Amino acid sequence: MRKIINAPERFVDEVLEGILEAHSDRLRTAPGASRGVITMSSTRPGRVAIASGGGSGHLPLFLGYVGDGLLNGVAVGNVFSSPSADDILAVTRAIDGGGGVLYLYGNYGGDVFNFDSAASRAIEEGIPVATVLGTDDIASAELSNSATRRGVAGLVLAFKTAGAAARRGMSLADVTGIARRTVEGTRTMGVGLSPTILPEAGAATFELDDGEMEVGVGIHGEPGSYRGPLESADAIADRFVDTLLTEVSNDRVAVLVNGLGATPLEELYLLYRRVFLRLQERGITIVHRYVGEYATSLEMAGASVSLCALDPELESLLDEPVEAAFFAPWASAPWASAPSASRMTNDPVIGVAAKPRVVDHDSVKVMGSGQDAGLGTEIAERIVRAMPLWAAAEEELRDLDAAIGDGDLGITVSRGSAAVIKAIEALSAPRYPAAVIEAAASAFGRANPSTFAALASLGGAAFAQHLRSSPADWSGATRSAFDSICARAGAQLGDKTLLDPLDAIARALASNEDDLVSAASTAAAEVTGRLASQRSVRGRAAWTGERSEGHRDPGSVALVRLIESFRDARHPDALSGT
Repeated sequence: MRKIINAPERFVDEVLEGILEAHSDRLRTAPGASRGVITMSSTRPGRVAIASGGGSGHLPLFLGYVGDGLLNGVAVGNVFSSPSADDILAVTRAIDGGGGVLYLYGNYGGDVFNFDSAASRAIEEGIPVATVLGTDDIASAELSNSATRRGVAGLVLAFKTAGAAARRGMSLADVTGIARRTVEGTRTMGVGLSPTILPEAGAATFELDDGEMEVGVGIHGEPGSYRGPLESADAIADRFVDTLLTEVSNDRVAVLVNGLGATPLEELYLLYRRVFLRLQERGITIVHRYVGEYATSLEMAGASVSLCALDPELESLLDEPVEAAFFAPWASAPWASAPSASRMTNDPVIGVAAKPRVVDHDSVKVMGSGQDAGLGTEIAERIVRAMPLWAAAEEELRDLDAAIGDGDLGITVSRGSAAVIKAIEALSAPRYPAAVIEAAASAFGRANPSTFAALASLGGAAFAQHLRSSPADWSGATRSAFDSICARAGAQLGDKTLLDPLDAIARALASNEDDLVSAASTAAAEVTGRLASQRSVRGRAAWTGERSEGHRDPGSVALVRLIESFRDARHPDALSGT
């Protein structure tokens, strides 16, 4: 790894410090947020505010788009990992001007989970919230399943149209409609020529042989839909245009040619040259064109092309200039203050609580005082012993995740393990089982809020809640975790996700085995291995299509390693069956 960095674990925070110092006239930290940035000026009273965010490592996405006529605030997480719900909520509070807040971000599981959590809490406080997800990556799912596609560089065009609509004074429903229309009309396709390296992992997220390219690659280094010999710029552009035009049919479009971090600008203009010629042949007019780095992936070499179908209103919104820290004015056309005549009042907007109230989500309440404090102490000690064993699987999990995901699962587990130990050691006596597990789940979810961490934290909270009413019902608690994750993630048994080993664990814990933990470990490992040959249908692995076949699901393996670590951390005099 060759990077100009200091301590890898301080990478994101030090980048933020540098950005805030360099642009102190434009940007400031959102009050109450550790990684939330907002505009220096407040949202005008009654105006809609727009928030976005996601993992770090994509500059100028997301931080570069905080400014007048674009985003009012963003929250960022670790490299390629979701921002925390707490930071998203802090940004929401800071930018709300009374007109409501639009959440506009990419369709990634951890982001969706944490933004939805923040939205629920904001609504309880009386802030109207609406959400639009970017789903422009055409290679990540078939058109019939387009709602599951990931959001990539094309999301920037929605930032621009929605930001201009908000500045014109449109309502939350109208701004949401503009954002949705832009997203629905935008398609993107990308190619990767070299991998990216996460600072904390120190290893490539995927491997490419000399002379190869990865078509359909994601901005987190997720594998694409096709790998083959490197083609010429014209051949790549032709591949992109032919695919994109199967779903973009307008005769007036915006074109965005985006570099992924290590691609010379000259090569991006080569791509644009060919895209222009091909569209001209089809009689398609390029109304707006953008060539440069808009959504990167650290040092990945490669590029993407986005096409956005335009109508007169979207054209007008793209015309308006903006002012942001990393952005020269988008266009020279003067800003028109007159509101648009188009009103899309039928767009759904999340409602507002009747009586605003502030909820303390940071405290972990100890409930169920009738539970066995001695058992809770034993569980706490065993978790502390198990966490280093689980963290030892970091490299294995990173490699598994890099093959069909973004490669950050190992970091999630190692960081989360350390956070769990600190949280449990900070618990005061008496330590009841539910409180111990709830504290562990909460700490793990906050340490590196990735999709896996968010779902594990959700499942852990449901597990703990079940124990409060049914102490020592380990199978029922596991089933509660299963149900909670299933409801939230939309996955089902057999989809090749962590739900499959979790179901096996629940069934094993309901058995009459002498050693329940060993039985659960064996059952979880068996189902994870058995499903490896199947295609993944949920999560990032599903975006790789048939290439997920033959790979064990990374989240499932992480769960298997967790239960194995808990098994191996057994104290000699541990209670039987726990």
